[in-house]
Amino acid sequence: MRSMCVSALLLQLLGTSLCQFPRPCANSEGLRTKECCPVWEGDGSACGAMSGRGFCTEVMVSDEPHGPQYPHSGIDDRERWPLAFFNRTCRCAGNYGGFNCGECRFGYWGANCAEYRESVRRNILTLSAAEQQKFISYLNLAKNTISRDYVISTGTRAEMGENGENPMFSDINTYDLFVWMHYYVSRDAFLGGPGNVWRDIDFAHESAAFLPWHRVYLLHWENEIRKLTGDFNFTIPYWDWRDAQSCEVCTDALMGGRSSFNPNLISPASVFSSWKVICTQPEEYNNREVLCNATGEGPLLRNPGNHDQNRVPRLPTTADVDFTVNLPEYETGPMDRFTNMSFRNVLEGFASPETGMAVPGQSTMHNALHGSANDPIFLLHHAFIDSIFERWLRTHQPLRTHYPLANAPIGHNDGYNMVPFLPLYRNGDYFLSNKALGYEYAYLLDPGQRFVQEFLTPYLQQAQEIWQWLLGAGILGALIAAVIAAVIVVARRKWKRNQRRKRASSYGERQPLLHSSSEEGSASYQTTL
Repeated sequence: MRSMCVSALLLQLLGTSLCQFPRPCANSEGLRTKECCPVWEGDGSACGAMSGRGFCTEVMVSDEPHGPQYPHSGIDDRERWPLAFFNRTCRCAGNYGGFNCGECRFGYWGANCAEYRESVRRNILTLSAAEQQKFISYLNLAKNTISRDYVISTGTRAEMGENGENPMFSDINTYDLFVWMHYYVSRDAFLGGPGNVWRDIDFAHESAAFLPWHRVYLLHWENEIRKLTGDFNFTIPYWDWRDAQSCEVCTDALMGGRSSFNPNLISPASVFSSWKVICTQPEEYNNREVLCNATGEGPLLRNPGNHDQNRVPRLPTTADVDFTVNLPEYETGPMDRFTNMSFRNVLEGFASPETGMAVPGQSTMHNALHGSANDPIFLLHHAFIDSIFERWLRTHQPLRTHYPLANAPIGHNDGYNMVPFLPLYRNGDYFLSNKALGYEYAYLLDPGQRFVQEFLTPYLQQAQEIWQWLLGAGILGALIAAVIAAVIVVARRKWKRNQRRKRASSYGERQPLLHSSSEEGSASYQTTL
């Protein structure tokens, strides 16, 4: 297994890290002390305190009341996150970040995290073939590489013992780490006994945190791929599905076409056909009162176009997106899936993008295209959803006070720490433009910048990829040209000698000429050649 910590240089180049559980804290000692303040290797101190990067301190949680959707207290590990596991963590200073403050917060780079850098997410359909294949290869690498820094919990905190004597953590590959996180944040709450669960609970969906939570999720996903591949320019591409008549990315060259043997399976020509999915059987976990342990559960299933027409009458259009962006209120009423005229609820897909009214039993916008987090299309889809969130933020420029401070469903208030991230992130801190987080969307750039990103950049990158071949071809061409020139010079000299011999042996007889002299004729011939 790889070392738990990357080198100080690599950490300085990358963005901040995430949970599930940092490997240095996932043990009996961490559970017993309830402290997760790992040492930064750069100076050998907890949280990089000796270098002024951060310090170990008490966790702060919001005491603002949540809504009535979840009437219980003290029965779920995600309540008042992360106090069930840790009450002391690293708090990073300035632009530093990461679970041990050894990295930089989003958008900042360099040894002292003082360099702001903006990355651009681009439309996957405008990427070059080489860029598309590189993205697919990165996904496959993540699927086949055990996460270096993180593990998942396979049991509840109570099952691990009062003093952590029975730690229940497991390795997981980098791709499935994010699938598991999406399951964990959304799962039902166990009330005690097989099948006895509370379903109306979700810390990342059906209320205000839906957009900030997935924004942080995608940023962390990008950073993990950068660390894994060493490609610090990597960004998640998006799929602009407005007015799409079919699944344009469901091809063997991209996210996998449909199998000719079984319409529910991915084509064998795609690398994704061999993937195994995880965390797809929530009812089984509820009946056994266990957490998903990331065991493979079968092949990736997808059957685009063969959906319930009553639930999804049609796919989203440009007009739908424009209507949604123009809604002025982020949240209204009960701030859940039954909310009317809420930008968040319409974009998430629980309300109509034509009227703004909740439509129980139907799926619109995000929900109309949403599939399993196991499916790589999930990333492309959520990147585009995030771009629509960005459009709304730029259109309305809301104050922080527009985000609900209290009474949203549990997990969604402004000051609530996002489940299950470590280091800690509060929902309201990410109710802001992506410009502050170091990234941009190509289609939201001004026309000149957009041309460079979507049209010129692919050609420049292709030229960069084949420059060695071009250089070699140029050198070879020059050599061939030099040889041909030398042959012509030698032939010309030999021809002149032959002409002089002929004149000398003709006893003054003049030969027919193209021009008035052999010199002029030679000059004319060479010019034409």
